[in-house]
Amino acid sequence: MKRYRHYDKDTAIILSCFGSVVEQSKYFEFENYIKNEFSSFDVFTAFSSKMVIKALAKEGKNYKNLPQVMADVDMLGYKKYVVVSVNIFPTDEHEVLVRMVKGFQNFSLANIRYTNALLHKTKETSNYLNFLDKTIRQKDEDCINLYIIHGVPVLNLSGLEAVNYTSGFLKLINEKNLTCSLEGEYPFFAVKDAIKRDILKIASKNTTVNIVPLLLVSGNHYDNDMKEITQEVANYSNAKIVDSINEDEKFNLLGQKEVQEMFRDNIKIELTKLQAI
Repeated sequence: MKRYRHYDKDTAIILSCFGSVVEQSKYFEFENYIKNEFSSFDVFTAFSSKMVIKALAKEGKNYKNLPQVMADVDMLGYKKYVVVSVNIFPTDEHEVLVRMVKGFQNFSLANIRYTNALLHKTKETSNYLNFLDKTIRQKDEDCINLYIIHGVPVLNLSGLEAVNYTSGFLKLINEKNLTCSLEGEYPFFAVKDAIKRDILKIASKNTTVNIVPLLLVSGNHYDNDMKEITQEVANYSNAKIVDSINEDEKFNLLGQKEVQEMFRDNIKIELTKLQAI
């Protein structure tokens, strides 16, 4: 086919991220990590947040959304590429990514694959959550960890099994773990009285409640919602936003070596399927 002769480059990687107006640097650091890990491949980055794209444009940085970047990569002539789902759960953002990739597969001559979200497989999810909880408890074994999941405001969405598994697993591995969400199932505003009841049942005078944001970066939700939740819990118990477990000033997932390696391994799986490595 004559059209295929224009596909003269081998393999590319596209990082598909939501982005953050406040903590955008974390995504660029992650981009550099992936470039270093896959130095023989060209790496592109797409953002789905229009606010982020506009904010970056004001700084003179030209970034695009996923369909635009996929069109650019196709036009540049890459025969194969992997779209990386830089998402925690396989819920709404991941599902939109999947639909976009499948749409391009209908007309592009390139071989296109996409990765799983971070917490998608039982073994890897269980191992990571165990690591996370144990690491947080190294400083204080008797703390109460209130894990905050972002969530999505729809109850019949694909991928919610992963959210439910994460919530259930965390509560199962330690009786002093509690969970709720910001915008999804069991949102804090609706269950805060139940959380207060549970905390008072198990807390002693010196117990500290860690507010643990299960968010990729410490952006607006960290600066606003996590601080509000901490203040609410502080009315009846010692409470603070959990300390960072890496070198970052604020707790976040994307800066953690373990999380970066999970995303890296997801990419390796799809590159192998493309016979690119």
